Amino acid sequence: MTLDVDVRAQVGEFRLDARFTLPSGLTVLFGPSGAGKTRLLRLLAGLDTPLEGRIAVEGVPFCDTATRTHLPPHRRGIGMVFQHPYLLPHRSVLANVALASGHDGRAARRARAHELLVSVEADAFADRRPHQLSGGQRQRVALARALAGDPRLLLLDEPFNALDVRVRRQLRHLVRDQVARTGVPTLFVTHDPDEVADLADQVLLADRGTITTITAVDTALRPLDE
Repeated sequence: MTLDVDVRAQVGEFRLDARFTLPSGLTVLFGPSGAGKTRLLRLLAGLDTPLEGRIAVEGVPFCDTATRTHLPPHRRGIGMVFQHPYLLPHRSVLANVALASGHDGRAARRARAHELLVSVEADAFADRRPHQLSGGQRQRVALARALAGDPRLLLLDEPFNALDVRVRRQLRHLVRDQVARTGVPTLFVTHDPDEVADLADQVLLADRGTITTITAVDTALRPLDE
């Protein structure tokens, strides 16, 4: 499954120019703060609209300014994990994940939610409320929820920044395992070279609003080693 992007966007004086074709696997979107990484994810998710251009998965457009196509976020089939997981506070962990499932019937949704919680090693606290979880536990639940709808594309926006080093390392390995297991194309945003080294199959570079270059991990990190 491929993601084709060719868009321009403007926010104040900041201009974004993104042109690339994203292959399957885990791609890390790498660049400094303010380079346009989160802005691109908002365009992909349908939270923002470009000035011009087209976004398509397997040739099916999410957005095309030439034809005035703009699918709302809930019709794009995208799973998202943010730095802050925004779980529903009055629902249990199991219910948070089950609500995101596309399966029909309450029993089927809960069974799917439990399966995903097992896969991210979060089933032990399925009956807890979000406020009873640690930061790392909440992000495990957020990842399960993002996968619950069988997404066509998975977007992770610096999801581990607020966590300590040990937990970040554990969750990076968990993300790699989930991407390998599900096969869903994944775009992981970071400015952390360690996350690039641990996660990426390939790297998409962001530099002052220009996002057009896909490269190998060692090439992306080489300037940092010199």
